[in-house]
Amino acid sequence: MRAGRIDTVPGMDDQRGVSGSDPSVRSLRLLLVLADELHFGRAAKRLYLSQPAFSRQISRLEEQLGVELVERSTRRVRLTAAGEALLPRARALVEAADAFRDAVREQARAVAGRVTLGCYVTALPVITELVGRVRGRDPGLEVELREVDFVEQSAALLDGRVDAVLCYAPVPPGVQTLALAREPLTVCLRDDHPLAGRDTVSLAELAGVPVVGLAPGVHRAWRDFWAADPRPDGAAVPYTRHEAATFESSISAVSQGHGMRIVSAACRALFPRPGIAYVDVPDAPVCTAVLAWAEARRDDPGVRALRRAAEGLAAAGVPDPRWYVRTP
Repeated sequence: MRAGRIDTVPGMDDQRGVSGSDPSVRSLRLLLVLADELHFGRAAKRLYLSQPAFSRQISRLEEQLGVELVERSTRRVRLTAAGEALLPRARALVEAADAFRDAVREQARAVAGRVTLGCYVTALPVITELVGRVRGRDPGLEVELREVDFVEQSAALLDGRVDAVLCYAPVPPGVQTLALAREPLTVCLRDDHPLAGRDTVSLAELAGVPVVGLAPGVHRAWRDFWAADPRPDGAAVPYTRHEAATFESSISAVSQGHGMRIVSAACRALFPRPGIAYVDVPDAPVCTAVLAWAEARRDDPGVRALRRAAEGLAAAGVPDPRWYVRTP
């Protein structure tokens, strides 16, 4: 396409023309997701939008471009010929915008000498030691801590909002990890639950107790691990209708008697709350606190500094988690 000339694509009405404003990168992202899903409801859910809002934004993009991109019917959704023809160019624009954004962020970090570490709240036990090691090895590097929730611990890492994340495994594809500490699991129950007064409880005894539901954007393998799903005996795991995205919101649901959460043993000391009880689950697998980073950014200077500090911490062994109850 040359400046001063608009190439026509199948389905474009020359009488309507194209509006004077360019489409936003966000609107093109919506189109790409819709092209992947070919379903307005599923596409909207992926982007945490309501279906009407998502549909309106696609319609607005069509009006802006002056061309129909999507054929809608009660039976199916598909791209028009114009939509198919424009899709590769939309994808190229979005990829170029992402590359530009990543380059800007990298330059900003290089200039500022800063690395951003996302922290999942129950990984607090190792934050002080890890950050202290980074500062000891690289005193000119500023470590910015940013709390992340169940969804963001993966999403913020993969889209570049943070350089690395201190969290619990498992992690999604495209992410590398270094194990820092391992802990047993406990179950968090309302304090008047019949099992709450026990010293220990087995996974079989928890059958039928619903697990507090997590937000749709939570990585599936992570959700399954922290629900012990599937159970060793193959029993189905029931979930509540909650969509918790934070530790606090999930244990708040527990305190109201809506279900249980399986959590790391450190939570007993770190997060005592009125109305809840922690009970050990000896036959549950251990959990692993990790430093995680995007595979593509493994050798970025800030990530490399965090990895070096984490390697030293892992070799030395993380002290008793109860020693670390606040961020530096």
